[in-house]
Amino acid sequence: MIHDRYQLAFRLYPYERSADQDADAPVRHPVVIMGGGPIGVATALDLGLQGIPVVVLDDHEGIGQGSRAICFAKRCLEIADRYGCAQPMLDKGVVWNLGKVFHEDRKVFEFNLLPEEGHRFPAFINLQQPYFEKFLVERVREAQAAGAPIELRGRNRVDSVEVKDDHAVLQITTPDGPYTIEADWLIGCDGAGSPLRSMMGLDFEGRVFEDSFLIADIRMLGEAFPTERWFWFEPTHGAGASTLLHKQPDDVWRVDFQIGWDVDRKEELKEENVRRRLDAFLGGVEYEIVWTSIYTFQCRRMKQFRHGRVLFAGDSAHQVSPFGARGANSGMQDADNLGWKLGMVIRGEAPDRLLDSYDEERRFGADENILNSTRATDFITPKTKTSHLFRNAVLSLAEHHAFARPLVNSGRLSVPCTYDGLSLTGEDGLAAGPQRTRPGSPCPDAPMGNGYLLGALGGRFVLLTLDAEAPETLTEDGVEVARVALSAADDSSGALAERYMGTAGSAVYLIRPDQHVVARWDSYDEARVRAALRRACGKE
Repeated sequence: MIHDRYQLAFRLYPYERSADQDADAPVRHPVVIMGGGPIGVATALDLGLQGIPVVVLDDHEGIGQGSRAICFAKRCLEIADRYGCAQPMLDKGVVWNLGKVFHEDRKVFEFNLLPEEGHRFPAFINLQQPYFEKFLVERVREAQAAGAPIELRGRNRVDSVEVKDDHAVLQITTPDGPYTIEADWLIGCDGAGSPLRSMMGLDFEGRVFEDSFLIADIRMLGEAFPTERWFWFEPTHGAGASTLLHKQPDDVWRVDFQIGWDVDRKEELKEENVRRRLDAFLGGVEYEIVWTSIYTFQCRRMKQFRHGRVLFAGDSAHQVSPFGARGANSGMQDADNLGWKLGMVIRGEAPDRLLDSYDEERRFGADENILNSTRATDFITPKTKTSHLFRNAVLSLAEHHAFARPLVNSGRLSVPCTYDGLSLTGEDGLAAGPQRTRPGSPCPDAPMGNGYLLGALGGRFVLLTLDAEAPETLTEDGVEVARVALSAADDSSGALAERYMGTAGSAVYLIRPDQHVVARWDSYDEARVRAALRRACGKE
């Protein structure tokens, strides 16, 4: 039988009557978030830690069944670390860096996603989404106890939204009946089927791929496989056109079988048919089934992520195929991008148009994810005999020749995008600087004394200097920049110099609160730094 004891259904925010329900008139809130999933809670945590009052509305009381997302990338953990909840995720998660690709029963090649040293977090952890959400909510409870103005309201279903020029009006249903609130800013984090998107008459644009994948989360008795990502093209066991295997916490393994488009989903999900595929794949290994589902590849997004006072993030704004682990990871980058910008606008530190850059940058990120996911999907599921022959020829070459291995695409895994040439990205005045830390790029981590660089940067504007002089603080139009001063002489590993200086003798970086590089130079120039800061705040 399919076991119920692995449902991980945590009641994290059970229904409680709020004061708003007894108010004589609708209460106005600075920020309301629709959706209490990982992206909604992460966005609330980002804003609440800035001291901005935020209310999260969800029609449930916590986390649903099944593992759902399981692969959380290094950048996602770095964002969670800034929110103060990465360590329990790392402690619970299954760490992996190594992946292997097979064709039929032959190993074609293997790859290491983080071959270099000097990073606090691994390339990936595997962690069931319910645990990821649980750790986020536990951090919210800690922040609330310390005074962060965050409310999580379970069983508060939003039935209608009226968007006005400077606020939104929400009609909400609860177990105690309906009530109404208003929001200066409304953020839709209510998932791929977003009710908010439907209420506003908005939709996705993009592709739905004609293929189906069966997910089976199983608990195996004993270590049948190492803690690695294994992907088979045309596996000889015949249980699917491709198969993906991942290990999760609690001795649970995720298996994805490519089963074709013209299938009877109800029939395929019957336990005897799921077991038929698993038995063919696993042979005599003992296991129990804990969760199953069927999904299709979808690579779609909204035309715009901002609609006046309403913004969309996560799956409500964009969808990509699960291969590549870009769903939750890109959603966390949405929260990371939106939080500091909305905070600055609410505090009056930046103009409203700064939020247009959220739409610009995260649509850019979504397009990059969709491009990579589409390429992976076309490689995994070739649509013609010619493309199938080409795909298998690439696999055959990759088994013996390194030049062909970059062409193999079993789901290029999530990495944060670089905002090349976008409106907030400033000048590159460090001619000998490394390409990986050019303006627009996310800062790579590096050892720094007893800690790591990203921990020292935090969630603020920073002037990072390496063997360069600069003032300890700088204030421009009410926005303060703090200096983090480092010396290559103290860089025993050489990682800082390699990642931030290249062959330059000194370097100065202006870094945003989401730890993306605004601009960089070989020495401090106050006028240039101030101009770059104004640009990063949407003031130029």
